[in-house]
Amino acid sequence: MNITLDTGRCTGHGRCYSLAEDLFDCDDRGYGTVIHPEVPVGLEAQARMAAANCPETAITIES
Repeated sequence: MNITLDTGRCTGHGRCYSLAEDLFDCDDRGYGTVIHPEVPVGLEAQARMAAANCPETAITIES
């Protein structure tokens, strides 16, 4: 499973790194960044939760 974050759509709500801190972090302006583009085993639920809760639907998951 891979995750990507469309930085052009991200407005910095911070839900991704609040809900999935093992997969996302924030930059110096509070916008989300992906720590692990290839989701480690056991963190798939975190990836799905972050994607489902992104207000801008900026997170994409691919199998």
